[in-house]
Amino acid sequence: MGKLSGKTAIISGATSGIGKASALLFANEGADLIITGRRAELGKDVQAACVSVGARCVFVEADHTRAEDCARVVDAALREFGRVDILYNNAGIVTRGTAETTEESVWQETFDLNVTALWRMCKLVLPIMKKQGGGAIVNCGSDWSVVAGKDAFPYIASKGAVAMMTKSMALDFARDGIRVNAVCPGDTFVERWMEKGYFDNSTPVTLAEAIKESSAYIPLGRFAEPVEIARAVLFLASDDSSFVTGHLLLVDGGNTAG
Repeated sequence: MGKLSGKTAIISGATSGIGKASALLFANEGADLIITGRRAELGKDVQAACVSVGARCVFVEADHTRAEDCARVVDAALREFGRVDILYNNAGIVTRGTAETTEESVWQETFDLNVTALWRMCKLVLPIMKKQGGGAIVNCGSDWSVVAGKDAFPYIASKGAVAMMTKSMALDFARDGIRVNAVCPGDTFVERWMEKGYFDNSTPVTLAEAIKESSAYIPLGRFAEPVEIARAVLFLASDDSSFVTGHLLLVDGGNTAG
């Protein structure tokens, strides 16, 4: 019996990175899964990997900035499994800029996915969890939910909002048996580290450059691996954290300790 046996979990943005690692870990812990993402081919691959370890898993192609897609995801969970015990709001976007340089479109895109979509998913599952007598919501924050950084104004603002949304919901629904927490990753070695311009908007990041960059400022001297964040998500989603709610769990290699 796994830690999530008999429970149904929704994981948004599960086609790669932390979302994918969380889906695979949840599958190995016995959860029934609804996983989502915009990239159908990658989503089907993750679904197949989850099924290969004996989990029941359904991929739903979804853009969580669309209210109708959020509703389709929750409807799929009820149709396939009849309940929702865990919601992991993982889908999100990292954007750069200052308060001066950020374009209106970038600001809107960031908040549509990182904030509004998260609220919509919670709004949809909270009545279900209340009726069931409880549940666990894990939101994806950031180490920048609790400290600021440079040249990421819209992203930092959105993740600050996630922190306060998490605490507010934890207080509002504690007596309903619903725990609401946030995992707050630091820099994690996912696909976007290899994307052109992530560090300086001009050159692609090589593996060697990424390793050098992380060792210079992260106390543990490296990026996290996605599975290390997924293990923290599992803790917050499972009964191992049965007396934890309203918490921001920093998984950042000590980046915010100083």
